[in-house]
Amino acid sequence: MEIFSLFFIFIAIEIFESNWQKSNTLYGMLELNYIVFKKNIFLYFILHMSFFFSIYLSITQNNFGFLMSSILALKFFDIVFKLSIMKKLSNGVSLSEIIPFNVNITPLFRYLNVLIYPLLFIFATTL
Repeated sequence: MEIFSLFFIFIAIEIFESNWQKSNTLYGMLELNYIVFKKNIFLYFILHMSFFFSIYLSITQNNFGFLMSSILALKFFDIVFKLSIMKKLSNGVSLSEIIPFNVNITPLFRYLNVLIYPLLFIFATTL
């Protein structure tokens, strides 16, 4: 029963994370990230709660297998990639120079993380 509680908490955290970055385009999402980054970098890290929750799950479940480590790696590289973009934006480089194309983000694509990461967690803990 504990795994399912953690699963639903993971879903709630992923929904929160998707909603604070909610935008119709990739540029819009990155601009929202940059606004938070400019205010306070610690706030920026706190708003990426799913990364810290994934670390918590790995430690408390003593699960460092391939699937759980994949969740941690994907979340880590996501934050690192965004931080490198935020650093370039703070140095005055425009978004169109960093990423030459602006992609529309559909609701399915926006909330795909709500399905992928919690399901990976279930597979990581039950297999």
